[in-house]
Amino acid sequence: MRAAARRVSIVCATYNEKYTDSLLQNCLEELRECAPYVETEVVRVPGAFEVPVMVKRCIANAPADARPDLVIAFGVILRGSTAHADLVGTAVTNQLMSIACDSLVPVIHEVLLLNDEKQAFARCIASALNRGREAARAAISMLNLLEEEQMKIRMLNRRAHLDK
Repeated sequence: MRAAARRVSIVCATYNEKYTDSLLQNCLEELRECAPYVETEVVRVPGAFEVPVMVKRCIANAPADARPDLVIAFGVILRGSTAHADLVGTAVTNQLMSIACDSLVPVIHEVLLLNDEKQAFARCIASALNRGREAARAAISMLNLLEEEQMKIRMLNRRAHLDK
């Protein structure tokens, strides 16, 4: 099954730009190849900590007819010698889940908390574990699930109308 024409917002941090740019480009390429019917909007924010507020704004401030069906969140957090990275990673994760559950708009969470640049390269630039491409595939899968759900609701509504 193929998702109908849908809107996807992508919120991408610019901090650790070498890696986040690659996540974004790989995601966009995968979406163009596998789901050319998906309309995308890209919003850049300074860092991972700013991603959740912009995800929420993309959903809450959009007119009803332009609201994204799904949001993809990208960021790269590299651990240092303090707990800062873990605190930011936990805060971002909690907020993205809260936004998704409150709005019922799926959020593909690819704000990566990584140990070092070797891991960042493997997940953002290399092809084997590329999280940008995986985010696009997860988005397409969720869009298909949303379409199936809407079809079931339409069928149930038709049956209810016919039963009257």
